[in-house]
Amino acid sequence: MTSDSPPPVPGMPAGRDPAAEPDPAAEPDPAAEPDPAAEPDPATAQEVEQGRPRFFPCEGCGASLEFHIGAQRLQCPFCGFEKELEIDPEAAVVEQDLRATLDREASRRRDRTGAAAQLGVREVRCVDCGAILQFTGTLTSDDCAYCGTPIQQEGVHDAEDRIPVDGVLPFQVPRDRAKQNLAAWVKGRWFAPTAFKQRGVQGRFQGVYLPFWTFDAMTANHYRGERGEHYWVEVGSGDNKRRERRTRWYPASGSFQRFFDDVLVLAGQGLPTKLVDQLEPWPLQTCLPFTAGALAGYLARTYDVELESGFKTAESRIEVAIREDVRRRIGGDEQRIHRIDTSYGALTYKHLLLPVWLLAYRFGDKTYQVIVNAATGEVQGERPWSAWKIAFAVLLTLLVVGGIVWLANR
Repeated sequence: MTSDSPPPVPGMPAGRDPAAEPDPAAEPDPAAEPDPAAEPDPATAQEVEQGRPRFFPCEGCGASLEFHIGAQRLQCPFCGFEKELEIDPEAAVVEQDLRATLDREASRRRDRTGAAAQLGVREVRCVDCGAILQFTGTLTSDDCAYCGTPIQQEGVHDAEDRIPVDGVLPFQVPRDRAKQNLAAWVKGRWFAPTAFKQRGVQGRFQGVYLPFWTFDAMTANHYRGERGEHYWVEVGSGDNKRRERRTRWYPASGSFQRFFDDVLVLAGQGLPTKLVDQLEPWPLQTCLPFTAGALAGYLARTYDVELESGFKTAESRIEVAIREDVRRRIGGDEQRIHRIDTSYGALTYKHLLLPVWLLAYRFGDKTYQVIVNAATGEVQGERPWSAWKIAFAVLLTLLVVGGIVWLANR
């Protein structure tokens, strides 16, 4: 791949070029176009039937509707017809019992051939042009490579052998605003190469719904440790007389409760977890009960981090927060923690799909990843560094410190 070619977005299907735009003026290649009237291949007919496609036909012209960010409803890109998202008025995004679901998952784990099929290679037939498309791994929503029709796998997000999606946060930030935020992010990068800041990031954003787990927990905590308080003493005599800091230690113990709400854990793989975590906070209170219409026109993935593994990640984060809470409660100048006993209650979870704009770009001979929170516009990403600028800044700091020391000793 040359330096001018946009790199693939990590976590996306191999071979998919997020920067590739179809040319509406180009003549179609008869050899490449599928024949809608052709008989399906018997070897793949059963797989195609099992992986039923989901699309949303326009009632005005018959084209496929897509979710429009500005209108927050389905819209036809050709005739402008609009349709509200189909949401049961009695539906709500509710917390699910974590322990009960983990028990059900454990009983299914011995015989989950259906789940294995969901995560393998599945084929669906495009309803517009008849092409057979492959959905690989956890990909559940994509565009037809031949005619651009948005297609989803039917029933994946609420399959019986998968934990259903409880809510979806529709895209709020359009692609143009994501580009503006990215440009501002580039300009604000200290110690970045001058060429990088002048040229900016070249590439095309890909809209993707990522799977997340959120966890709620009421914790009861008992701790035992020591509080250290500093004091000063004079030691030595004559020219060796000096002050030394000492620490007195006092026993400390206590109990407290703390509720954790919506501890968020990425349920997908293939993306830098550190960057995704830094996209927080998310406006989770605006999530809608799951509706497939919000996914129309965007990539979507189902989870490949199981619920139990996700809770272990959340539990480790909760333990870090509790430990910091214990330090504050012990107080003093220093703290020693000998023991923390934590019990969990009221454990619940939600399975959510949250929107991001993904972009992979190349600078020099290296590929970097940028992720934009498509609900708030927050930008996080990898960036190049200028060794010359860093070296100059270090040298300048040393000169300033040296000058201050020299003046103080005059």
